[in-house]
Amino acid sequence: MLISYQWLNEYVDLSDVTPDELADKMSRTGIEVEEVIRPDEGLKKIVVGEVLECVDHPNSDHLHICQVNIGDEVTQIVCGAPNVAAGQKVIVALPGARIAGNHKIKKSKMRGEASNGMLCALEEIGISASVTPKEYADGIYILPNNAIPGESVFPLLGMDDALLDMAITPNRADALSMRGTAYEVAAIYDKELSMKDVVLEEIADLTSDNVQARVEDIQAAPVYTLRYIDHIKVQPSPMWLQNRLMNMGIRPVNNIVDITNYMMLEYGQPLHAYDASRLNAKNMVVRHAHEKEPFTTLDDEERTLSSEDIVIASDDKVVALAGVMGGKLTEVHDGTSAILLEAGQFDPISIRRTAKRHNLRTDASARFEKGINVAAIKEASNAAAQMIHTLAEGHVYRDMLIASDVEPEYRTLTITTDRINGLLGTQLSADDMAHLFEALRFEVKVDGEQLTVTVPPRRWDISIDADLVEEIGRLYGYDNLPSTLPNGATAGQLSLQQKMMRRTKALLSGMGLQEAISYALTTEEKATSFVENKADVVKVDWPMSEEHAVLRQSIVQGLIDDIDYNMSRQNSNLAFYETGTVFASQGKNVMPQERQHLGIALTGEWRTATWNQQAVSVDFFTAKGIVEAWLNDMALDATFVPTAEIAEMHPGRTAHIIVDNQVIGFVGQIHPEYEAKHDLPEIFVAEIDLTAAFESPKMNQTFKPVSKYPAVTRDIALLVDECITNADLEKCLYDNGGRFLKQVRLFDLYDGEHVEQGKKSMAYQLTFVNDEATLTDDEIDQSMSKLTNKLIEQFKLTIR
Repeated sequence: MLISYQWLNEYVDLSDVTPDELADKMSRTGIEVEEVIRPDEGLKKIVVGEVLECVDHPNSDHLHICQVNIGDEVTQIVCGAPNVAAGQKVIVALPGARIAGNHKIKKSKMRGEASNGMLCALEEIGISASVTPKEYADGIYILPNNAIPGESVFPLLGMDDALLDMAITPNRADALSMRGTAYEVAAIYDKELSMKDVVLEEIADLTSDNVQARVEDIQAAPVYTLRYIDHIKVQPSPMWLQNRLMNMGIRPVNNIVDITNYMMLEYGQPLHAYDASRLNAKNMVVRHAHEKEPFTTLDDEERTLSSEDIVIASDDKVVALAGVMGGKLTEVHDGTSAILLEAGQFDPISIRRTAKRHNLRTDASARFEKGINVAAIKEASNAAAQMIHTLAEGHVYRDMLIASDVEPEYRTLTITTDRINGLLGTQLSADDMAHLFEALRFEVKVDGEQLTVTVPPRRWDISIDADLVEEIGRLYGYDNLPSTLPNGATAGQLSLQQKMMRRTKALLSGMGLQEAISYALTTEEKATSFVENKADVVKVDWPMSEEHAVLRQSIVQGLIDDIDYNMSRQNSNLAFYETGTVFASQGKNVMPQERQHLGIALTGEWRTATWNQQAVSVDFFTAKGIVEAWLNDMALDATFVPTAEIAEMHPGRTAHIIVDNQVIGFVGQIHPEYEAKHDLPEIFVAEIDLTAAFESPKMNQTFKPVSKYPAVTRDIALLVDECITNADLEKCLYDNGGRFLKQVRLFDLYDGEHVEQGKKSMAYQLTFVNDEATLTDDEIDQSMSKLTNKLIEQFKLTIR
């Protein structure tokens, strides 16, 4: 929900509060402000211009040469917009201006003619194409005639405002309106609230003489009202109204539609206007749709309705999908002269299901499904009717037609100061608490230490005394609450798995990898990618989209998507890790199996080139080295065994990670065919089942002081078959090198022209240390002889 700071100032004086301060304060009192948006940020030297003359470009069939008054001078600008004409007030980006996308405007020549600037469309100054009025979608924006050449366009377009992007949780739907937010802000700052009462000008004729209405199912529409207004003039809205709608993310259409949208933003009450002349009958019925009943919505989509949908019908002809979207047949257009203005309340569960069923979630449905302020329904309708009278010269017929109605509920709750202070750890008095409730515009009666609080209908989220405690806590300030332990509480500690998870993140971050967080929901194809033993996928009943319909079985795919995203933005040296949950189905009506996994993905250069060192690219051994460092830190004794069982992995550069004779993961390069298909660079990945790893037996790691006796090294070179692995040779050396062999290090690998085909030469450095005495040559020779004989016996190799 976007909230206009300037609009908010009309209700609460915020002259001493900046938008950023307001955002911070609101976030600390319960409603998170994700961002403060300033529409004019980064833009400069954009002014009002007046086109004095517009002629066709002699060397182009679509360009125009315009003489434009920019206040202190007349300048020439070449423009290709089809709607530019003499006499218009337009948006001009002067030479040196910055427009959307940080593009700088320079003087130039276009087909031989000088152009000293640019005539702009709204999109070119940062206003989204989705909210630009349709008449200006393919051309420049035309400013009103009272715009003064040379002046900044930002105040004229409302772009000097600040917009607070609020993350409204379902329980605080009362803040989905300007007035609801104003109540909140006034309470936070303990300021006066200024809201003008609506004075409606009506004519003597009755609405009921022109239309009748009935509701077949009161539960479907507890409140349903209509007003009849005629003699209206449909035309574009005044600029201030269009600006406010565009700033709040709504496209201006015409004055009638814009007024209904404006009231939705102000009161949180969706309204709908029907063209009265297009109704088949003057009898409106709220009912459930007939099964497979056809209906064309305002977006020109033909829809097949379900009997669960609530509709508005006229003479049994559906004219609106109640609470979601109106019908194409009765939309307000330039020739409309009379309207029916609808305001009501519809069953939130039904509205949500209808919006999902038809994939048609609108601003109106979002509000109806979260709940609306029943007490504001008629007030919003009256305010809209009065604005239609003012801006469209409409004649508002007397007496609203009420087909169904409910009495707004004022909840009365009782609570004591001891309960509030006990839960919050505060020492507030009854008067202190009463003052905070009064700041919220709640009626409070104090009787000793007991408070009786009457909650108005606009705060339908408050129903129990715990809600009152929350209101006191957040208004008093969560940051002001004392830091104390509950009575009888003991200090907690991390579990072994939590400690190991933190060690994992600290180690990988310290090695230069960045933590990534990917969606657990993905497509069915991606969900089972990089999985050797694929299980049945876990599907979401009501997915947000096809791209988020299935729970993942692998972490790696999400990291590859992250790399692809970064590569498209010119970030090429990437090292990511992620810890998260993977899911596997265990059958219908059974909770899926959840396991914690670690994923690693690397691409590009591990070390970039500098003046004194060469670049080092990521390879298999980089990824394997990271995994080995993690295994060592986790005290896990692991081996790596080549595998070609994972379809998406390179069959010659992938290995299983085996701990205690159990495969807990893999490391390797993505298959070249997969990389080529998805236009990816060489990527090396690893994935480890942390649940299995944490449950595996750990090596007995004990501290030993550095020996005071010297170490002795011997080298040995082996000519072996290509199929023999380093891991096998190292194991044999350690197993047979005796108790003094402390370290085996491969320092040379050669398979060139001086080695017969099918063979390779591997040279090792062996380090011997006796912690109790200096080693003798005889002792080392005995160890070397033993391990040499064992190597020849086991691998049929040659000692070089």
